[in-house]
Amino acid sequence: MIPGAGDRLPGGPTWRLQDHETLPSTSDLCIELARAGEPAGLAVLARSQTRGRGTRGRGWMSGAGALALSVLLRPQEGDASRASVWPFVASLALHDAFALTPRHRQSLRLKWPNDVMLADTGEAGSSAATALPARKLAGILIERSPSSADDAGWLVLGFGANLASAPILTDRSTGCLAELGAAPDPRLIAERLLAALSGRIEEMQRGGFAAIRQAWLDRAFPAGTALAVRTPAGETLGAFSSIAEDGTLLLRVGGAISRISTGEVMLAGAGASS
Repeated sequence: MIPGAGDRLPGGPTWRLQDHETLPSTSDLCIELARAGEPAGLAVLARSQTRGRGTRGRGWMSGAGALALSVLLRPQEGDASRASVWPFVASLALHDAFALTPRHRQSLRLKWPNDVMLADTGEAGSSAATALPARKLAGILIERSPSSADDAGWLVLGFGANLASAPILTDRSTGCLAELGAAPDPRLIAERLLAALSGRIEEMQRGGFAAIRQAWLDRAFPAGTALAVRTPAGETLGAFSSIAEDGTLLLRVGGAISRISTGEVMLAGAGASS
């Protein structure tokens, strides 16, 4: 670990932040420690990962200056029953952490269920023709203990974000926070993220999903945004309508609303990206 590792962040002992130079996977370490009885509040930051993991079994590339942070939670029974809420709580906190300036807030958008997208880097007054398509800036991997396990009760949120540079991928466009200004230090973003996550968890505990849902929608792509949803049964094209009270995606397909509970959701249309 690098100097400062294991620090308790200002404001109390809620988070115990480990700061590592390199790890195979921050989430793997969190899960290993969770199974060994580590209490909630552990946060593991790595400046690079050699075996980072993304959703759907994909690897996650952590380039130079990227954020790789995983946190360990042990939800109470009432919180655990809100399993569908965690993607929205986590992505809201990540959006909060990235909102360094008004330009950041204007350029960031959330995509169901928990991706943070860079929507446009055009300067004020630039034409739509010169605007860049939306690119994936960050993603979140959520893993929890099986209900039958002896160590049941842990939840690990794994955050991966492009801060200084973006990897070149063949199947999707990516962006980085440095496109909006100087690349922030991963430690700074990690500390901002942990503070924001505390706030969003408190918000969920006070008001349930209603407040989280509205805050998420306020930061999401607008209703009418063209989406493609891929499932084992095939691909469905439609327009974003909203999210339901249980967190499912409401997709307008023709004249009807379809409820989507699982699948890979991508922006559709010319120049769009997943």
